[in-house]
Amino acid sequence: MAETIIGIDLGKLKFHVCVVDANGHVERRRADSRSAVMRFLANTPAATVAMEACPGAHHLARKAASFGHKPLLLPAQYV
Repeated sequence: MAETIIGIDLGKLKFHVCVVDANGHVERRRADSRSAVMRFLANTPAATVAMEACPGAHHLARKAASFGHKPLLLPAQYV
């Protein structure tokens, strides 16, 4: 069974978030601040959260895991 995937592009001031449902349809695509993304992750049902592995990604991955998500850090060459 496929699950929802949340892709996050980490930036200095804004994080770009794209949510894809189990059928591959984009449900949400927008840029948010760090605090807005944290609120979004806290209020979203468990999903896979994928992002490029970088220094800031490890902190966000730990926070996403604490909210019940499955973090997935990808090497830059695959993003």
